[in-house]
Amino acid sequence: MALPTSLELEIVTPEGLLLREPVDHVIAPGEEGYFGVLPGHTPMLATLGMGELSYRRQGTWHRLTCFSGWCEVLPDRVNVLADMGERASDIDVGRAEQALKRAAAQMKAIRDEVGYDEAHLAYIRAVTRLAVARKERGGS
Repeated sequence: MALPTSLELEIVTPEGLLLREPVDHVIAPGEEGYFGVLPGHTPMLATLGMGELSYRRQGTWHRLTCFSGWCEVLPDRVNVLADMGERASDIDVGRAEQALKRAAAQMKAIRDEVGYDEAHLAYIRAVTRLAVARKERGGS
């Protein structure tokens, strides 16, 4: 039996279907680190962390944000159930920059444990959103 030559990537968030298309390669932010998937990959289930989900389609890389959830890998498909996700083209860079500044200020202002984790997660989300948007748009 021949190995598949592509993967069907489907990404779903609580808001609905974010992406469904054939791809050549996926790199996802696992909870324990990034992992790559090519057609014919061994089936697995992974917990997702926070970061950039990249995929290659017809030689071009595309990026999305991916914040927590699950990833099911099969030889011919990758199913992602993310708590939050966003296409690079949908990211408002100005808003993300403001969110980054707010989160950094909150982290500096917090003197104890209460509230720090929430501010830190907001900071990570903002940094990720900015990185994904800038890479996809060819910026720095």
